[in-house]
Amino acid sequence: MVKSIMIQGTGSNVGKSMLVAGLARAYARQGLRVAPFKPQNMSNNAAVTADGGEIGRAQALQARAAFRAPHTDMNPILLKPETDTGAQVIVQGQRRGTLRAADYRKDKSSLLAAALESFDRLCGDADLVLIEGAGSPAETNLRAGDIANMGFACAAGVPVVLVGDIHRGGVIAQIVGTQAVLDQTDLAQVKGFAVNRFKGDIRLFDDGRDDIAARTGWPCLGVVPWFGDAWKLPAEDMMDIRSHVGGAFKVVVPQLERMANFDDLDPLAAEPGITVEIVPGGRPLPGDADLVLLPGSKSTIGDLAYFRAQGWDIDLLAHVRRGGNVLGLCGGYQMLGRSIDDPDGVDGRPGKVAGLGLLDIETVMAGRKQVTLTDAVALDTGAAVKGYEIHMGRTTGPDCNRAWLSIAGRPEGAASANGRVRGSYLHGIFSSDAFRAGYLASLGQTSDTAYEDGVEATLDALADHLTRYMDLSQLLSLAQSPARR
Repeated sequence: MVKSIMIQGTGSNVGKSMLVAGLARAYARQGLRVAPFKPQNMSNNAAVTADGGEIGRAQALQARAAFRAPHTDMNPILLKPETDTGAQVIVQGQRRGTLRAADYRKDKSSLLAAALESFDRLCGDADLVLIEGAGSPAETNLRAGDIANMGFACAAGVPVVLVGDIHRGGVIAQIVGTQAVLDQTDLAQVKGFAVNRFKGDIRLFDDGRDDIAARTGWPCLGVVPWFGDAWKLPAEDMMDIRSHVGGAFKVVVPQLERMANFDDLDPLAAEPGITVEIVPGGRPLPGDADLVLLPGSKSTIGDLAYFRAQGWDIDLLAHVRRGGNVLGLCGGYQMLGRSIDDPDGVDGRPGKVAGLGLLDIETVMAGRKQVTLTDAVALDTGAAVKGYEIHMGRTTGPDCNRAWLSIAGRPEGAASANGRVRGSYLHGIFSSDAFRAGYLASLGQTSDTAYEDGVEATLDALADHLTRYMDLSQLLSLAQSPARR
């Protein structure tokens, strides 16, 4: 009979996603059929499923850890922020529309049925469903109609383990304080706690661990030391994006406000000869960049305005004049053109804006959203490329005649006459080792890194890490058959 348990956190970014991925790999290696699940996620770093849907990147990684193909049921509600007050709502993989935050709060309880439906289907083909919460159950102002934490746990009848992050300080207050604000119904679901991201000798926290247990009455399932190789796994949240110092070749990435699908950067960061520098707003693009990579965006026109407001358009033109290379992916590709026209306001307010003018192309935000897994071929080397498309808009123009990829015989992408400026709608291209090696070779760099093998090795190392520092037997014993089964 299927069992399930939910990992909730005392706040955002305490390491819930990573813990679920490691636990999924650890239990799957024990022979259990494991499925990850997150009822509601908020992220612009989406993954594409085989049936043409979208889920959070973290759930795709967790599925991989569990030796499963990603499925839309693993993350039935995905919110993709487009502005400070609104987000695109994806329900069971498909775009439902855009809602303001206030309207979503009124409507979200109606989405609980979809979340429970997806959860029930997953339970039908698993021995263990590992559920990840979102944010914190201590946000009492969000409890009414909640579908992300205790609202879901109570509706589905699943036990909860609460995780605190000692690295950010105050972990005793995080966990004990969370208990203090939960009502009795929610408290009944909590069966234990864990402490994540400890640096140093974990024996030094024995008294703190025991104090939490004494104050809450909950057993401790583990004090988990900092996992130093976490950066080798795809990040989901912009808070997780970090520059990575490697070799002398420098890839510079402007950090857009609505940056999306930034997992494109992970294979480059894994290259020992490459430094990936993320440039936040308020700082100029470094003059010693070898490649400037414009990433995807959830709000291309808005992020283009932000790009200009930082003065990055001037920096980018100077980079090109110095002979530097530029690559734009998806939204970044659209920005490189002469104009972006959004007659129906699918990307924000209706209107037409000038692009950066580095490619002789034009984009019209029209038509259906393209969401698909894609196989392509690099036209210069013949290397196979596995990627995905997830975008609105159609791009045409003279520079599209210099496409550098082919998708089932269809040209994809565009390039300037000298080949130094390129763009494409295809995400995930650098995960393909042969393509990445060929692209870097065109820039004078060598690569013999097996990126996907590295991800697998890191997931195994994470599972070993949690097996050592968490009581997996006790955690599994706390899992219960969902009340709905």
